Amino acid sequence: MAVSKFDGNNFELEVLKSDQPVLVDFWASWCGPCRMVSPVIEEMAGAYDGRLKVGKLNVDENQALATRYQVMSIPTLVMFKDGVEVNRMVGFRGKPHLQQFIDAELG
Repeated sequence: MAVSKFDGNNFELEVLKSDQPVLVDFWASWCGPCRMVSPVIEEMAGAYDGRLKVGKLNVDENQALATRYQVMSIPTLVMFKDGVEVNRMVGFRGKPHLQQFIDAELG
């Protein structure tokens, strides 16, 4: 599955009303660590296809959502279940850490 693009127009439907857990990558194009984690995010989208929705939200283009979820540093990865934030990870982490983060929430 491809990585979705979340924004103010689709966040409620795609994230908050999703019938499966959602991993949101809050990022910006100028952020080096964000660019480093991007291929790992894409790999996770494929690896967890059918069990997890994965998408990116550009904080520069969606400042209201970044503020709403108190994103102070990027990248910030936030896991949502049933429309509620259940966990977050701030900063660049490699594939093993991201897998542990996801598996902890998916069970």
